[in-house]
Amino acid sequence: MDHQDVQAAVAQMLEVLGPRTGEEWTVPAGPLEWSCWQTASHIGHDLLAYAGQLAARPADAYLLFDLRVRPTASPAEALQVASACGRLLGSALATADPSLRAWHWGPCDPTGFAAMGVAEILLHTHDITRGLGVDWLPSAPLCAAVLDRLFPHAPPGEPVRVLLWCTGRGDLDGLPRRTSWTWKAARPD
Repeated sequence: MDHQDVQAAVAQMLEVLGPRTGEEWTVPAGPLEWSCWQTASHIGHDLLAYAGQLAARPADAYLLFDLRVRPTASPAEALQVASACGRLLGSALATADPSLRAWHWGPCDPTGFAAMGVAEILLHTHDITRGLGVDWLPSAPLCAAVLDRLFPHAPPGEPVRVLLWCTGRGDLDGLPRRTSWTWKAARPD
């Protein structure tokens, strides 16, 4: 995965959420305890954190900074922050050497940061749309790429449904619903 995948995920997020920024974003984002607004802010936070990791290349921890979206920001402004952070991650990925490693629970390469960024965008956009009562699913090709990179032991099946199941957001025939999960972004070197 790469910067183009991150940009495609940002475009999907903006396409579905952009027209809905006038709605009530204080409601819970689907199954999350966060509101839709908080979830959009979280997307920005994680994307900026991933871009920072790629830029600084720390070997054993996250950089000691956090993104704080002002509480007075409207849903449109929170979404704009998330979009900007997605573009920052895309820029960091576009210039990253494939051999670069930075910490995310171990040494993570640029493809891992791209996959995590795409996952954050798609999954949390799905959460927000559920909170807003919008019937939306992320694209199957991006979900398949996320599964391939972050969930190497995922069961076979339709990529969108499998990714939602892998992250505790959906059911999959014959399998119990997940209540905890982790993805595997680090790669041993």
